[in-house]
Amino acid sequence: MTFAMQERPGEFTSFEFAEGVPAPFNMALAILSNTEMLTLEEKVKMVPGLLPMLLEGQSFIDAQDELSVLQFMRKYGMPERINEEIFIAMGKALDFIDPDKLSMTVVLTAMNRFLNEDNGLQMAFLDGNQPDRLCAPMQAHIEARGGEVRTCAPVQEIQTAEDGSVSGLLMRDGSVITADVYVSAMPVDIFKRMTPKRWANMPYFRQFDELEGIPVINLHMWFDRKLKAVDHLCFSRSPLLSVYADMSVTCKEYYDTEKSMLELVFAPCSPLAGGNVNWIAKSDEEIIDATMGELARLFPTEIANDERWPSTQQQGPSGQAKLRKYAVVKTPRSVYAAIPGRNKYRPSQETPIPNLVLAGDWTSQKFLGSMEGAILGGKLAAEVIVDRSIGQKTKGLKEVQPHVVSAAASFEANEPRGVKGEGAIAFGAGAVLSKDGMNLLREQDAEQFDGETPDAPPAATAEPEAVAA
Repeated sequence: MTFAMQERPGEFTSFEFAEGVPAPFNMALAILSNTEMLTLEEKVKMVPGLLPMLLEGQSFIDAQDELSVLQFMRKYGMPERINEEIFIAMGKALDFIDPDKLSMTVVLTAMNRFLNEDNGLQMAFLDGNQPDRLCAPMQAHIEARGGEVRTCAPVQEIQTAEDGSVSGLLMRDGSVITADVYVSAMPVDIFKRMTPKRWANMPYFRQFDELEGIPVINLHMWFDRKLKAVDHLCFSRSPLLSVYADMSVTCKEYYDTEKSMLELVFAPCSPLAGGNVNWIAKSDEEIIDATMGELARLFPTEIANDERWPSTQQQGPSGQAKLRKYAVVKTPRSVYAAIPGRNKYRPSQETPIPNLVLAGDWTSQKFLGSMEGAILGGKLAAEVIVDRSIGQKTKGLKEVQPHVVSAAASFEANEPRGVKGEGAIAFGAGAVLSKDGMNLLREQDAEQFDGETPDAPPAATAEPEAVAA
């Protein structure tokens, strides 16, 4: 784990997990051997909060979901500097939320992997863009076995039979797709809009109201020269920037010995996540200017004083690196907001509908709302399908909270609202947007999300190169 040094701009420090040292001793050694972030006394004061996790395991982790990171720290007497040095960076990296809003279960879930798995802390990058390096091979694998992958084919409605089972998927082109089993990997915000009226009073589906996606912004920034970099993901510990990497060092496709290309996570970017600015509503130029100001702080001798970006005006003459172009990718509804008390509402992959199974990182599994969580959610969904197909007993439905069961009985069901728009954002993904696209689509978005995020545009209208500086 590599951290930018707040008090020594332009420098980095790491927690090195030694190879060949079994867990949890590798983590203990990594923490003790780093003398640049925490004192020995501060490290010792972390033990009372982490020891129960080691002894009790998942049951202890799950029980901490009612506490925020800060509440947990104070309960176990951890110094505030531990939050400033580690947990702020971890919280924003894991769920794009500041520690005063984030459930401690999220942080403990990550730390539990470090404590119990020798290879629990591994970070890696694809050597190229995701459509080519990840999606294309999966499509080829499916098609080689007789399957079919359809893109740009949005679902209009989930159709149901009299017994409540899925009878088919009505597509926007008017066709109907039928199958033996239906698997949904839609984000929770989108699934709530697609839930059929016949299911609306079922407690299983009503618990989804307790979950919502959190906004996040990803930045791609190309510079005209090389910045100081490490071949790793870096925790910035910045108020605005979560994690970043110099892709010209870490990724084969962007490899460049003379110029840097940074990818950064801009978070938190809304009040829900602990921020005091709704950055999703801001223009690309405002977001990039704020980012350049933070980069100027992190790289004070490298980022240039550039008149295009007012936040860099205090830079000295030694800074020479200027931004060549950029892309701002906005995802108004990303992973579910892991604020305290939400974990118990994550549903099992098995549903009360006999031919419907849910996947997705927001479903109930031991990992976070993350890539790892999405993979595990998919595997658990596949287990349900296999068990049902061979007549084997499944793990069963996860218990729904009593207050949800009680409220579901009197819930007034309506026809599903469906999804409006055709762009990536409308279906829970991220996109690069033009100024005109943002202004024209705000009104549609206010209707789509009932005014909850009226400044979050629901469709992509520009490609990254189109917004190059």
